[in-house]
Amino acid sequence: MLMSVNMKMKGRSFAENVRDVVRRIPRGHVLTYGQVAKLSGAPGAARAVGTVMRHNFDRAVPCHRVVRSSGEVGEYNRGGSAVKIRILKEEGVQFVTKTRVIVDKS
Repeated sequence: MLMSVNMKMKGRSFAENVRDVVRRIPRGHVLTYGQVAKLSGAPGAARAVGTVMRHNFDRAVPCHRVVRSSGEVGEYNRGGSAVKIRILKEEGVQFVTKTRVIVDKS
């Protein structure tokens, strides 16, 4: 479920674009770091997305909805991977293993 995002990116920082994309991920869905990078206007910047998410403490930015390209949930700066897994399950995200979610690559 890649979202179509119409954003005015000119004059905005990469981090602002990333946070805007992540704010738009609906409850019960996830995007990969790579998908967020692409939607933020910087394909190939998946690791930079991870850095932005690692330093995000704004509760309005649901960084728990961003996962690795493999579907592994990865870490979470607000309590670790166990908290991230619990929140994603509460939101209805489907898991294929204990720590891996279903990722829509379309």
